[in-house]
This record gives sequence, C-alpha cells and structure tokens, in this order.
Amino acid sequence: MTDARVVRIERLDLAYAPRPWPFAQSRRVEIDAHFARRKAERPALFNGQVLMLYEHAVDDAVFRGSYLKTDYASFLSWIDWSHPEAGVRDSFSQGALRSADGAFLLGVMGPHTAQAGKIYFPAGTPDLSDVKGDKVDLTASVWREVKEETGLTSADVEAEPGWHSVFAGSQIAHLKIMHARQDAVTLRERILKFLVQQNPPELSDIRIVRGEADLDPMMLPFVVGFLRQQWQTGSGRGT
Repeated sequence: MTDARVVRIERLDLAYAPRPWPFAQSRRVEIDAHFARRKAERPALFNGQVLMLYEHAVDDAVFRGSYLKTDYASFLSWIDWSHPEAGVRDSFSQGALRSADGAFLLGVMGPHTAQAGKIYFPAGTPDLSDVKGDKVDLTASVWREVKEETGLTSADVEAEPGWHSVFAGSQIAHLKIMHARQDAVTLRERILKFLVQQNPPELSDIRIVRGEADLDPMMLPFVVGFLRQQWQTGSGRGT
C-alpha cells in the first residue's frame, strides 16, 4: 500500500492556470480506445472536462497549487494505467463525515461508476464548475459533493476550519472534517434513505468506521492514512 503523509493545512490557494498536458496529447489514440472500452462496460461514463494539479507547494500551512484542464478520458486512462509519471497529481477535496458519537462515515461507489466498489468520503474530481475567476474553489466543491452524495448541508453538519491534506503517491486529498449532529447509525439510515431517491445513486452503501477493525481493502491509501492519523493523535477513536 502507498504510504500516506498527513499535513495540517490552514488554507488552500489554488490557481486555474490551464496549459497543455503532454500525456493527453501524445497518447490520444490509446486514450480514446481505452475510454471506448470502459464506456462499453459502464455506459454512464461521461467524457467531460476535469482539473488536474500540475504544480504545488506548502508554505506556512498554506497549500498553493495550479491546475490544468483535461478531458475525463485522459484522466481515467492515467488512473487505469497506474498513474504513469506525467507531471500531474490527482488533487481533490473530500468531506470527512463524523457522527456525533465519534465514528466516520464513508461511501461505497456504485457499480455504474468508474471506481465501482471503492470506499471513501464524499468527493468529486474538480471540474470547471469549481473555477471562480482564476481560482479553483475546493471548499465549494466539497460542500457540493457532500450534498449531492448524502443530502447533507450546512444545516446538518459543521465543518472544521482548515484541512487535513493527505499526500499518497499520485494523489493529494484535501479532507475537511464535518461534524454531524446525529449518531452514526441514525446518520447512516438518513443517508441511505436519500440514496434510494436517486436514479442511479452515486453511492451503493454507507460504511461506519470506528477503528482498525472497520478498515477495508477497498479503501484508498489516503483514506486509511487519514483515519489512522486521526486515531493515533486522539482525534478519532480507534480500536
């Protein structure tokens, strides 16, 4: 498993500064053929525009970075081909939902999605809707994804200030802890009721995670790294 390093970040300063991505240009024929095969398997896939991080630095608890624009087919191919060195990182925000009784709640990606079966917090790959002028707004992105995937809003959860940025190989995940006002079981039932109203739902299930015994091989390295950091520092309760 890829090692994960968690850094406490006070603020994200992210620029939208598009430039060509050589990987997408040089492997265009292969990418198009690969996406055609993937779409045949999962017809719901859509080749829209997404954002990828191509430079970054951490300075005095501020994460600074710049994003380029590419098509989802290129992004998906890069993931499926085990993230070959291409001068980019997959960098996104996630809402780390935490119940009133201290558990974390994660979603299982639905069978129609590209990452079917993977388990992580509500999230989405940044796209053009996250661009505000010349900036990329991952705070707005995380609130939007939490609402779309769980039905929860700021009336239901309170976000902690700052971020826990997890560096795990080619991925940099910015996690914002969101404290819910309900216990884990009640919160899970509420989210599941929301999911049955979607067609199809982005998530197929909600997992309650209280400690090491609840970890699952389908959880990505940055998720496991974040959870263990929370338990080790006493911010979460591990067993």
